[in-house]
Amino acid sequence: MGNGVKEGRVGLKQDNVEPIVAARLLPEGGPEKKNVLNSLMSGALAGAVAKTAVAPLDRTKIMFQVSSKRFSAKEAYRFIYRSYLHDGIWSLWRGNSATMVRVIPYAAIQFCTHEEYKQLLGSYYGFQGKALPPFPRFIAGSLAGMTAAMLTYPLDLVRARMAVTPKEMYSNIIHVFIRISQEEGLKTLYRGFTPTIIGVIPYAGLSFFTYESLKKLHADHSGRSQPYPVERLLFGACAGLIGQSASYPLDVVRRRMQTAGVTGHTYSSILLTMQEIIREEGLVRGLYKGLSMNWVKGPIAVGISFMTFDLTQILLRKLQHRMDVQR
Repeated sequence: MGNGVKEGRVGLKQDNVEPIVAARLLPEGGPEKKNVLNSLMSGALAGAVAKTAVAPLDRTKIMFQVSSKRFSAKEAYRFIYRSYLHDGIWSLWRGNSATMVRVIPYAAIQFCTHEEYKQLLGSYYGFQGKALPPFPRFIAGSLAGMTAAMLTYPLDLVRARMAVTPKEMYSNIIHVFIRISQEEGLKTLYRGFTPTIIGVIPYAGLSFFTYESLKKLHADHSGRSQPYPVERLLFGACAGLIGQSASYPLDVVRRRMQTAGVTGHTYSSILLTMQEIIREEGLVRGLYKGLSMNWVKGPIAVGISFMTFDLTQILLRKLQHRMDVQR
């Protein structure tokens, strides 16, 4: 991810080049496939750590998104507290196993393909080895998000179902797939796919764009090519705040369509779903329900994700360099 000034101003021998520059440009002691594997591993860990950290808030947000109940911080607290009293502390992480099954490949694919798209766009626009201009930077993030979403979408639907249903209804991830296939048909596994893809374009695009832009500005003004971990966390938080705010209404529509089979509603299209939500709950209270919680959860999750990815990349590359030196 980072396209700091060191990428464009110095050669490939610089040791402190940004950790997420594509592998083809920075083969630090190993073939390209090792760097791709590092990106996959770093992305997987980043997604797992970030999602686990905010799982209780995420489950609470989904519960309000898929119901007609009015959202407030007080009601969100009551839901969390009631869940803790009735089902125990681990109930707040219900559905997190499905989240991990989805988010680990999703994050791995997203971060890894982002590097590949950056290389392709850099070659196309003549910026290979340098920081991409703003628009290609946005496009690279959007394409990475779309690729990851298309390859892992059924797992996202399963995770949403597990988050809003009692544990008696679905015992595990496989059980969700079996029941949906038998009772609602296989095509149900892709219900809500269109708003997901439309929503991920601004979300992933703005998130990657904001994070990389902030790191580049930091490098330009501080003289340091590598931000401190807390700075990475703050840059990622800003990226998450902007990206999720821009795509939030489509996130609500996506959740409604995904959980229609267990909530008693029938949502056949994006526009009809939006119309029904607005008619029953209002524009702001309906399509932006839970946004205030997302302003807490989203920046934390995205900040942790970007920071973990960067730091894991640095660690893996140092380990790889040591192994190559020892040989």
